[in-house]
Amino acid sequence: MLSVELHSHSAHSYDGHDSIELLLEQAASVGLDAIAITDHDEIDGSLRAMERAPEYGLIGIPGLEITCRAGHVLGLGIEQRIRAGRPFEETIERIHDLGGIAVVPHPFQAARHGVAPNISTDLLERADAIEVYNSRLVTGRSNRKAKRFACLRELPMTAGSDAHIAEMVGQAVTHVASTDPDSDSILTAIANGDTTVVGKRTPWHISVQQASEAVTRRVKYAARDMLAGVGGGLL
Repeated sequence: MLSVELHSHSAHSYDGHDSIELLLEQAASVGLDAIAITDHDEIDGSLRAMERAPEYGLIGIPGLEITCRAGHVLGLGIEQRIRAGRPFEETIERIHDLGGIAVVPHPFQAARHGVAPNISTDLLERADAIEVYNSRLVTGRSNRKAKRFACLRELPMTAGSDAHIAEMVGQAVTHVASTDPDSDSILTAIANGDTTVVGKRTPWHISVQQASEAVTRRVKYAARDMLAGVGGGLL
């Protein structure tokens, strides 16, 4: 079994704080085998992490957290940025076209851009896996709802720390039954449902800190996107 962090953010995200090196260092220190840095609508940090991960004894999984019209989708195993703002189903198709898998994070947390309130059940079932434990929980109700949904429909399940600072990497881990220690084998095992999830809650003071530090960065990134044109020339 490999211990994998599938949902984390670096300073390349508008609401991330730390460098990819700090995230990799934390992942190694808590005994993880692999990590995906999934910045919001950004791929550069994840690609750099994938290249540097072996220096820390880790497997780097490329990907990003894509903002589709319905909410957020993790595209894992892809090395190109996908344009934000597409419909949910088109976003899933683009991830698959690029050879990746689509994981829906915090699907029932509407305040955090979960997609479930905005799409049909049939569409949600097109995802390759459902994140059933997200460490940044309030009561845990949304996590339980996600797990019930995945279990009833026999969908693969994952966990994610949703870390926005390095020290929270490893709060929620997906154990993957993979025979080969590489990114492709891990993602194949996830899509096949060969996973178990474990996790613990992000402390309240950390959640507040992450949210507070995100405000200034979010304004800066929004201004940049207005000037440059969001998604121009992207897939």
